[in-house]
Amino acid sequence: MAKDKKSTISVQGAAITVLLHGEEDYISLTDMARKFGDDALIYSWMRNRNTLEFLGIWEQLHNLDFKGGEFETFKKEAGLNSFHLTPRKWIETTGAIGIQSRSGRYGGGTYAHKDLAFEFGSWLSPAFKLYLIKEFQRLKDDENRRLSLEWNLNRTLARINYRIHTDAIKAHIIPSVVTPEQAGITYANEADILNVALFGQTSKEWRCANPTLEGNMRDHADIGQLLVLANLESMNAEFIRMGLGQAERLTRLNEIAIHQLQSLDVSGATRALGVAARKRSPDGETGRVKTKKGIF
Repeated sequence: MAKDKKSTISVQGAAITVLLHGEEDYISLTDMARKFGDDALIYSWMRNRNTLEFLGIWEQLHNLDFKGGEFETFKKEAGLNSFHLTPRKWIETTGAIGIQSRSGRYGGGTYAHKDLAFEFGSWLSPAFKLYLIKEFQRLKDDENRRLSLEWNLNRTLARINYRIHTDAIKAHIIPSVVTPEQAGITYANEADILNVALFGQTSKEWRCANPTLEGNMRDHADIGQLLVLANLESMNAEFIRMGLGQAERLTRLNEIAIHQLQSLDVSGATRALGVAARKRSPDGETGRVKTKKGIF
């Protein structure tokens, strides 16, 4: 499982930690409360009936395992002088996912999904909430710009390596006299060797599974996949020059793809595609992957 990505933003002079947990952002309520006092503010916020209802509705919208019965019990008790609720009690009793209680000297404390953190910020101070949203959005814009640059760089690298790949096909696989249509089929088959090795499916299979998406599977690949794809194109070009058959090249390329994806620590879903590809075998004794249309 990939580690959470940690960032820090400055809001009215306060350093606020932001964690990217999976695909969701969680903001430190502990850091936010520290600007105005201490963690007692979090407990006061959570025992408020309006807050409790907000937390419960959020969980019902986003958490299939949320225990609604326990939530109703808390809601009945909210407002009583004896009612006391901590983040850990809320999580353990209801199975909530919107709030996290983390231990540790560095990075420990209470974190909340950005939707909930913004609500806490509003409770602390409307002005603080506005600055928090502004700085959080600045952080996400900067991250998106960096990701876009990295993705375009790797996409360009993959295209350059694909030229090396096609030159090897032209020199060692395509006979000297063929029609453009015949050459296109050969290039497409070799492109799908890479697709199966890395993504676990041919370009045709991807298009059938994603009829509403524009472009091809490589246009929708993540940075790690594009980096591995560039490496596979170079490796396949060398394997072709070595005279290896398509079936053997597919097996070797898939093993390389799985190893490199694991080394890059990409998502479990991506690794699963690589494992799925490993179980596939080329079609027929000729070892060719069936397709009629290339990728690039």
